[in-house]
Amino acid sequence: MTLSILWFCIIGLLFAIFVFLEGFDFGVGMATRLIAHDQEERIAIQSSIGPHWDGNETWLVTAGGAMFASLPLWYASLFSAYYYLLMLVLTALIIRGVSFEFTKHATTKAGKNFWLWLFFCGSFFAPFLLVMMLTSMIQGIPLNANGDAIGLGFFDVVNWLSLVGGVAGVLLSLVHGLNFIRLRMSGDLPDRARNMNKILYPILFAGEVVFALLVIFQTDFFTKKFVSSLIITLLIVLFSVLGYYGVLKDRAGWSFVGSGLSLSAVIVLIFNGMFPRVMISTTGGNDILIKNAANSQYTLTVMTIVACILVPIVLIYFIWSYTLFTKKINPKDNTVKY
Repeated sequence: MTLSILWFCIIGLLFAIFVFLEGFDFGVGMATRLIAHDQEERIAIQSSIGPHWDGNETWLVTAGGAMFASLPLWYASLFSAYYYLLMLVLTALIIRGVSFEFTKHATTKAGKNFWLWLFFCGSFFAPFLLVMMLTSMIQGIPLNANGDAIGLGFFDVVNWLSLVGGVAGVLLSLVHGLNFIRLRMSGDLPDRARNMNKILYPILFAGEVVFALLVIFQTDFFTKKFVSSLIITLLIVLFSVLGYYGVLKDRAGWSFVGSGLSLSAVIVLIFNGMFPRVMISTTGGNDILIKNAANSQYTLTVMTIVACILVPIVLIYFIWSYTLFTKKINPKDNTVKY
């Protein structure tokens, strides 16, 4: 039981790392159409995440693999219930991924523009659909005694909370990506990113209030875990305030950390509210609990040993890779500024 709870927490941590890292990738992709004035600047913005995006995406793959191996019933129930939505998320990620190579190899301006538009679309729809799925899941879906979704309707997936959650995921990612651009770009782009965030942060605060109210009234998070849910919700707002302060005072590092932690705290709120469940059922008594979804004790033990060995190595590699790409990109001469 202890190891199964540990792996539930590890999966939550993997998702939190994913949204922190991949969140700014999504935001950068959306920024190519919101602050760039020409194709040259769009390509420069795209190149700012070129060394990182595929590595950042592996955290999602790792989270899915860890879920499959440690809590297989959760994996089976979640992926079967949201099969079509997850296929759309995967499509958006594929479109976003291939756009890097096809933009680079396109021989005409129109061709490059086409792939840059797909880069924007994939960056927009991936966080929207992924967060929409998560905020649909925490409201509960109809499950039978075997953990299978039964009679899952359109409005079980698409409703006020899931739509607001999807929009919040997009907005948080965009703000995070603009803060990353302030760190990685030179010229006029950082100022444009900062000016746009001066507009977006007040909208974000209003959206967080609406999101919190919907979580209160459409989930059982605050009835079952009032104190912890309240603290995490306040932390989401506090981290956003930190990001906004960094925008107003032109502290790009503070803004980046604040917006990234806001995204990660949303995942913490979701996992805290679900515990000790992994799937919430709207049909009485059919919630899937961690202890029921877990793999064998032997499997969890082996996985824990392997994770203790490999995770530090992966983290060291990620830190090292990010230290190699700290120079600012100049969009006008396609060089880095030393």
